[in-house]
Amino acid sequence: MVYRLDPEIIIGLDSISRAGNLCAAMGGKVLLITEQVLYEDNIIERLMSVLEESGTSAILFDEISAQSTTDIAQSAATLARGSRSTVVMGFGGIRTQAISRMTAMIANSNADIFELMDGKKYSGTFIPYIAVPAIDPDPFTFANYFLALDPRDRTVKLIKTPAGMCRAAILDGGLFSNTLNGKFATTAAFDGFCTAVESYCSTKSSFFSDGILEQAIASYSKMIKSQTDSFGPDFLESFINAAFLTAMGTSISAPGIGTALAYSLNAKFTVAKSWCSTVILPYVLEKLAAARPDKMAKIAALMGEPVEGSSVAEAAAMVTDSVRHYMGLLKVPARLKEFNLVLDRIVPAAEAARDLEFVSFSPYTVAYENAFDILKQAF
Repeated sequence: MVYRLDPEIIIGLDSISRAGNLCAAMGGKVLLITEQVLYEDNIIERLMSVLEESGTSAILFDEISAQSTTDIAQSAATLARGSRSTVVMGFGGIRTQAISRMTAMIANSNADIFELMDGKKYSGTFIPYIAVPAIDPDPFTFANYFLALDPRDRTVKLIKTPAGMCRAAILDGGLFSNTLNGKFATTAAFDGFCTAVESYCSTKSSFFSDGILEQAIASYSKMIKSQTDSFGPDFLESFINAAFLTAMGTSISAPGIGTALAYSLNAKFTVAKSWCSTVILPYVLEKLAAARPDKMAKIAALMGEPVEGSSVAEAAAMVTDSVRHYMGLLKVPARLKEFNLVLDRIVPAAEAARDLEFVSFSPYTVAYENAFDILKQAF
């Protein structure tokens, strides 16, 4: 195993207050890329104040919406060049993080977005990038790649990033306080659980990733089983800690087809990724129980299931049964057709998901037809 974690990681409630000092140490000229929905809670204004109070010069790019594709990074890169920005800060959900990474890659280089999406290797000079997740956590925060949304066909493409580009990550649970509630909080826990379990069962996993992901899986399970309508500071802190562990474990190991399908459906149809992941989760767990029964049995124990006296296969099956039980109890979406999708139209989403490089580390065979079969079962 070879492992290197490039960014400085700052984690905890109100850790956003450290953003100004980080940017000041990187030249003090910040391009802040964010999305308009964050204006609703005055979070953007708060971050801008933090940056200004540290003496940094901040320019705001807030043109990202739910429909935005990665090519909008061209406009952000033009602004970064014109302002001679020394750091790009991505402040928002997974789409904003992807656009911010692309901006940091192309602003000071001759790299072309579409050539990168078509598989061309990146070469050039990047601008340092700081990740500040909000709305939903990015499981690829510490990975050397991200998933970009191609505007030509609204499919996801894997883009590899140069070493050292991500200089820091600020994980502040308070930034999720107004979006992580109700059904979204519940499905976000199922979503994180899906990525953590797939990475735990991946053929790329190691003793290091296993130790990290076991903690994440136990935390997500506790959140799911809490059945609470109160998403206060304790829940936020647990969630951001679990998201951090999942992102770290995923950077060492690799997620699987369930995570890929959720991203792909979100890109194609703009249905919330956490909803898609929740619906797909039981069918992925069934496949993992057959392919990695030993690890799934360990997950059942981590979840507090009554595994004593059960065979490995019986214990492994408890994970799927438990997830289905709590999905019903918490009344989360259970079928893709609930999102007004059409079965024939989701074929391209299955193909795009299967093409993502990390899917090859799944512990069971995933051909195009296998990916589509999962979606048919979930439909």
